[in-house]
Amino acid sequence: MPDMDIIKVMIVDDHIIFRKGLRTILNEIDELKVVAEASNGVELMDALKKIQTDVIFMDIRMPMMDGIEATKKVTAKYPDVKIIALTMFEEVSYFNEMIEAGAAGFLLKKTTTKELKTAIDAVLRDDTYFSEEFIASASKYQRIKPKGPDVRLSDRELEVLELICKGNSNAEIAKLLGVSQRTVDGHRAHLFEKTGARNAPNLVLYAVKHGLIRT
Repeated sequence: MPDMDIIKVMIVDDHIIFRKGLRTILNEIDELKVVAEASNGVELMDALKKIQTDVIFMDIRMPMMDGIEATKKVTAKYPDVKIIALTMFEEVSYFNEMIEAGAAGFLLKKTTTKELKTAIDAVLRDDTYFSEEFIASASKYQRIKPKGPDVRLSDRELEVLELICKGNSNAEIAKLLGVSQRTVDGHRAHLFEKTGARNAPNLVLYAVKHGLIRT
């Protein structure tokens, strides 16, 4: 979590009406303040030179520098800044690229205030957050047959994987499954080992690609 009491947020989107609306909603959340807006990745990188931020809500399709390229640059230069992609249904095709670029979360633009706060809390504790509705859309779009040797996951590992994809922390997963957090830690480690995922977003990407998310 950020050292300061106030969580600093930037909004990057080329539609000014959407930015203003989202700014109003975010500023109504306790302990959170929108510190800057940008209409593309170029403006964002300029803003980051002068303004400290904790979380960036990133649009994908923008002029000059899109959200994918901007996410790559931010994660390379400011690794502690968390990026949450805000997308439309038709942008699920960008899921892979945004995950690989370093996004920690995905929300649909019709999200709620409650979900915005949930997503922020998740990424700031180094977890991921993907709206269930978006995951369902991405799964239908991207479902393919696995390539190479089959990866065999146990029923419990599949349960843990699904809960990770839904943005639950290890502690929350342990509570939901009625097991110890140490047990969940073990399942998570096995999932990384079996799938070859480097981090939680890569694990989600693997699950989506291989149709492992029940929709």
